[in-house]
Amino acid sequence: MPELAPLIGEFLDELRRQSASAHTVRNYAADLNDFAAYFSPPGERPPAPGEFDTLALREWLGSLYERGLAPVTIRRKLAAVRSFFQYLVRRGVLKANVARLVGTPKAPKRLPPVPTAEQTNRLLDEISSAELRRAQAERDAAIFELLYGAGLRVGELVGLNLEDLDLASRWVLVRGKGRKERQVPFPRKAAEALERYLDNRKAAPGETALFVNHRGRRLSDRAVRLLVKFYARLFGADPALHPHSFRHAFATHLLGEGADLRSIQELLGHARLSTTQKYTQVSLADLIAVYDRAHPKA
Repeated sequence: MPELAPLIGEFLDELRRQSASAHTVRNYAADLNDFAAYFSPPGERPPAPGEFDTLALREWLGSLYERGLAPVTIRRKLAAVRSFFQYLVRRGVLKANVARLVGTPKAPKRLPPVPTAEQTNRLLDEISSAELRRAQAERDAAIFELLYGAGLRVGELVGLNLEDLDLASRWVLVRGKGRKERQVPFPRKAAEALERYLDNRKAAPGETALFVNHRGRRLSDRAVRLLVKFYARLFGADPALHPHSFRHAFATHLLGEGADLRSIQELLGHARLSTTQKYTQVSLADLIAVYDRAHPKA
């Protein structure tokens, strides 16, 4: 029977062929290599895929708890192993996916940190301020306006090309999960920020990326995460802010202003409405609180 490590490499190659994002492939690689390392102590032969049983997998899960990993992290690692084993079933390496028989750890239900509309707009105004002297100030302002104005995932943002942008009509062609394409409108402020950035965009020859780094090459998702942290600290915003916070805010604020969930689902590119509801749970919680305070029978 084939060894574990080469099969993991083949599985990751399969994900790339299926157009999985670089971020997804990177996470799967880290989780599966960590899984293989646990079962490969120095001087011992790692088990073949067919030698795994539920007892071994529960022992591995126990080791993750002992390392102090959060339940959401453990859930993600188990999901990666399940996907890998299911791939092995399709390949005929395994007869059954034993990872599916292992219970999924329960994760605490936490409301995502979502800035209010006032907090979000204040931060964006400060980033766009003419008083800010920073080498890529116009680019950074455009990034924040588009993250919030179009509700993009960070991977979708950095994956944008110049040809995807229609400034005149204020639409952008977005490639979401599974490379599914959708058109998303963006507001006037985002269009103005993009125009200022494009007037100063310095890209390397032949570079088609909309957002580029100081070398003129496509900006990475990690760089955008660092930018969000930098500006949050610079302007005294919530230090827990991350690019996805603006996607949460986009959906939550739309719902608060009366947009229906189906429309928000289309804008976010969600396959299931239940996923959209998770993004808007803050607004739903606020509505329940108002109901509890105001309704005479509450």
